[in-house]
Amino acid sequence: MFSFFKKKPKPAPVVEAPAVPAAPAPAPTPAPSAAAPQGGSLIGSALVTPIDIPVPGATPPERQKWIDKLKASLGKTAGSISTVFGGSVIDEALYESLEDALLMADAGVPATQYLLTELRRKVKDSGVTHPVALKNILTQLLTDLLQPLQKSLVIGEHKPTVIMVAGVNGAGKTTSIGKLTRHLSESGASVLLAAADTFRAAAREQLSVWADRNLVEIISQEGGDPAAVSFDAVAAGKARAKDVVLVDTAGRLPTQLHLMEELKKIKRVIQKADGTAPHEVLLVIDGNTGQNALMQVRAFDDALQLTGLIITKLDGTAKGGVIAAIARERPIPVYFIGVGEKLEELETFNAREFAQALLG
Repeated sequence: MFSFFKKKPKPAPVVEAPAVPAAPAPAPTPAPSAAAPQGGSLIGSALVTPIDIPVPGATPPERQKWIDKLKASLGKTAGSISTVFGGSVIDEALYESLEDALLMADAGVPATQYLLTELRRKVKDSGVTHPVALKNILTQLLTDLLQPLQKSLVIGEHKPTVIMVAGVNGAGKTTSIGKLTRHLSESGASVLLAAADTFRAAAREQLSVWADRNLVEIISQEGGDPAAVSFDAVAAGKARAKDVVLVDTAGRLPTQLHLMEELKKIKRVIQKADGTAPHEVLLVIDGNTGQNALMQVRAFDDALQLTGLIITKLDGTAKGGVIAAIARERPIPVYFIGVGEKLEELETFNAREFAQALLG
């Protein structure tokens, strides 16, 4: 894991009822530097103190290991796009091949058209004539397009910070919650999980396993109403002075309107437990699903007003270009991306790293 924050010991497991002492008073947060460290932080938080910020341009070994893994995961797409720039001249055939490659990478029509239009304009203005220079311009254009999605998850402005997590079945929602819990715990935050996915068989048991692995508490009810479980969890989080309450909601397709209405109900009930909550509404999407992932983002955002995304399974078969489509059509921050099932295989999104990995 790459983080600019001190790691504190994991909280010891607490038996169901006793209150947990309040977290220590926040340490003063230094003013941000002019140049953000490469890779960003795992969380932006008042709970912990930034340390060991590298000089601009330096990449710590752990982050470099992550970048290499990301490049390997997107290698198939990067290889397809890189072949476009293998010639010696910039001509119409190159632009047509590049358009095909971007569309095949799931970048979508609007993002592809935008990138090609800007690419043609910049090539004309700069007078470059070699495809390698063209690729460098495209890398910068893609970085600029993705930049609005690069944002840190902030913990500490509210206590507890209530995070509601949604996603369709199979996207890796519950696993991502487990990974996020680990990262938050290692960054010094106390976490309470809410098993509000009462729709899927064994979902409560799966979340309980993650709670045990991360040594955190969980609120669950066998066969309970999802909204009621969410309310109880937020109330318990406030009573036990938790830093974060993570609410796992039932996976569903956006076309299942009655279930989407249930999600809206959960959000309303959470607001009754805490008038400022939920402070984050995250959607987990599968990076393998291409333009269908964009459809999910649209539908869940319309229903819940999403504040962030977690993109999973960017490994092996994932094309990756859907992030460009999201940036162009529904620019919701991408807090984390995942390239595997291991706990540490969830990291912060960085626009330039991703652009370079996608284009090869």
